[in-house]
Amino acid sequence: MSVRIITDSGFDIPGEGDPRLTVLPLSITFGETTYADGVDLTNERFFELLIESDELPKTSQATPFQYQQIFEQVRAAGDEAVVITLSSGLSGTYQSAVTAAADYPEVRVVDSKNVTIGQGILVQYALRLVDEGRGASEIASLVESARERLVLLALLDTLEYLKRGGRIPKSVGTIGELLSIKPVVGVRDGEVVMLGKARGSKNGRNLLHQEVEKNGIDFAMPVLIGYSGLSDKLLRKYLDDNRAIWEGKVAEEDLPITSVGATVGTHVGPNAIALAFFRVE
Repeated sequence: MSVRIITDSGFDIPGEGDPRLTVLPLSITFGETTYADGVDLTNERFFELLIESDELPKTSQATPFQYQQIFEQVRAAGDEAVVITLSSGLSGTYQSAVTAAADYPEVRVVDSKNVTIGQGILVQYALRLVDEGRGASEIASLVESARERLVLLALLDTLEYLKRGGRIPKSVGTIGELLSIKPVVGVRDGEVVMLGKARGSKNGRNLLHQEVEKNGIDFAMPVLIGYSGLSDKLLRKYLDDNRAIWEGKVAEEDLPITSVGATVGTHVGPNAIALAFFRVE
C-alpha cells in the first residue's frame, strides 16, 4: 500500500512534478477568461496579466467533487492519501476536502494553516515522511505537529494590490505608496498578519531579516525562498545582503528558490520576496 500526498495549487515548490504528489489546480479568472492555475496559466503569464489588468482576478476554491474524483483513484489503487490544503482561513478548499473525505477512511486531511511556500514546505516534509515508509495517519499527525513550527515571512514591494483587493483601506494604501512603505507580513493561525512597516526597500529588507533572526531556521527541515513577479532580482539582493542566513549551511547553487503563484500573487503583487522555514526548537 502506497501513500499519496495531495495538495492544491495554492502551494509553490520548485522543480518538476513528483509522481507521489497530486496537485489539484485552483481556478483563476481574468475578466471572462478562466484558467486552471499551473495547467494553462504559468506564474510568469499570471503576473503579465496581473500587471496589465485594471481589475484583480478572481480565485475559486476547489470543490468536493474535484477531491472525490482524486480519492476514487486512490481507492482504486488500494492506496492511502494525505491531503494538505491551503489555509482554511484564506479559502474554502480545506472544507471541500473534508467534505469529500467523509466517505474515504483511507484519506487524511490536514489544514496547512498557511499558503504558497509555507504550504509548500509542509508538502515537502510529507513527501520525506513517505520516503521513510510512514503510513497516512502518522504522516498527517507529524505534519500537523510540524505545522506549529512553520514560519512564513514576506516583504511586499507595494501596497497597491492589498488596496485593490480591499485588504487594507484605500487611504492607507495611498499614503503608504506615497511614503514608499514596505510592509513585512507573516501568517499566524492561518491568517495573513502585518508584522511591521519600513520606509524604502533597504529598510524593508533589514526588517525582514530581523524577523527571520527572531525565529532561527532549522536547516534539517525543508526551507523555501520565493519571489513574486517576473524577476528574482530583489530576492537575490536580499540573499546577498544577508549571506549569514544560509552561508555554511546551504551551498549558494542549492538555495531552494521558487516563484510564488497566483493564489498569493493576486494580493501581494510583483516584486515581493518570502521565506518559509521551520523555526529551531
